[in-house]
Amino acid sequence: MPHAATSAGVSEGAMETRGLEPVPDGERTGHARGLFPTWVAANISVLLLTMGAGLIVFNGLNFWQVLIVAIAAPGVSYGIVGLISLAGKRGGSPGMALSRAVFGQRGNLFPGSLIWIARWGWETINAVTGAYALLTILDLLFGVRSGTPLIIVTLLTFVACTFLVSGLGINALRVCGRWSAYLFGAFSVLVLVHLVSTTDWPAVFGRPAGSTALMIAGIGTVAAGGLSWVPSGPDFTRYLPRSVSGGAMVGATVGGAGVVVLPMVLMGAVMAVGTPDLADARDPVSFIGTLLPTWISVPYLLIALVGMVLINSMSMYSAGFTAQTLGIRVPRAWAVSVNAVISLVLGFLLMVVATSFIGSFVSFLTLLAVAFSAWIGVFGVDMLRRRTYDGAALMDTTRTSAYWYRGGFARSAMAAWGTALVVGLLFTRVDWFAGPLAGSWLGANGLGWVVTIVVSAGLYAALPREPAPEPAAARNAAGRGAAATGEDDGATQPTS
Repeated sequence: MPHAATSAGVSEGAMETRGLEPVPDGERTGHARGLFPTWVAANISVLLLTMGAGLIVFNGLNFWQVLIVAIAAPGVSYGIVGLISLAGKRGGSPGMALSRAVFGQRGNLFPGSLIWIARWGWETINAVTGAYALLTILDLLFGVRSGTPLIIVTLLTFVACTFLVSGLGINALRVCGRWSAYLFGAFSVLVLVHLVSTTDWPAVFGRPAGSTALMIAGIGTVAAGGLSWVPSGPDFTRYLPRSVSGGAMVGATVGGAGVVVLPMVLMGAVMAVGTPDLADARDPVSFIGTLLPTWISVPYLLIALVGMVLINSMSMYSAGFTAQTLGIRVPRAWAVSVNAVISLVLGFLLMVVATSFIGSFVSFLTLLAVAFSAWIGVFGVDMLRRRTYDGAALMDTTRTSAYWYRGGFARSAMAAWGTALVVGLLFTRVDWFAGPLAGSWLGANGLGWVVTIVVSAGLYAALPREPAPEPAAARNAAGRGAAATGEDDGATQPTS
């Protein structure tokens, strides 16, 4: 993430107005190291504590196996985020706008819609966690007990803050991300010191090892959260100069995520050894007030709350772009409001109606990983073949676009994506769904998302490539000819 940028689309202290259009080279500034606090901030969530606890309670792992999971999961998932982020500096547009070059102007509506819907779930999970954090703080400080009216108020407060930050754009995300990362890191050290001094370490290190299969499944569960950021990666690198090192970008991405994921997952696992029922808690936050003294738990939850607002703001920021690629003809800041309303409705249902937060959360992560992996495989192979993007063609949603292909669809990409999505679900098991191959070795090890990536990438690489784009001059001539004959292509231009 660049530390400073001055352009028509983004300036210090102002609301970002740039939409899907590529950032001109002359308006790109910053360094790869600026991505580090971005991905630190993207992981400031107490949900990582819950996931670490789940590795102990549900997966039956010991401390050393959890350590392997906590190292491997962010390395794999955010390594993919970093690699796909390279497309942002190459094309200067958000990830789902660049996806038009891969799937075609109309074809991109299909993976775009699925990814947009998947974001609803992720934003809902974060909104619910933030609301529970507020409820826990009120209980610790004032003894206020939760009820339906208070749930609605806290949920509305969290979503409103999220909408405000994400609507302001990239500058607000930078500022909040930097300071929340510093504060959360400082209080995480306090929590760690408290755990070191109060934990029954012989009990922690004396746990027997769990199965390798469940350890692999644990890696997939924790990695799923990172995979959800892959299509958003280019959104946060499009302001970087083309000359920035790709290796440095990947390193900063993995490092920023890993420095949070590793200690948080381990702390959750350590907490679960002494309090195994925390993984079954009705909500993912209240146990913190039970296990930590008030002078640590309250400020820690307040800072974590800021972090969760930021995570949701980053997600909604990208979701606004995705909505624009789907043809919702409003500015990005207003497109964000659609996801905000959806988060409110689904969040209320999850907090009031659902009986198990952690069960719903793990099931959602499992399906989320498959949904995003089908896109990742196709887009990743295309990145290996492509070095540049035609900015004018990305924004041109008519048949004169170089990315119109046949009828607006890149058939090879669509076939690979659709096939991989179906195959991945065959190997997937959640609380309320099990594919026919979920009992196989791959399915039992939670590797449906890996199957999805391999199938989508392999099939797309094997299928014939789409015809090379026509030169711009030829496209313009074709467009003038179509206009002269009154031909209607049935497509519309997007609103940035």
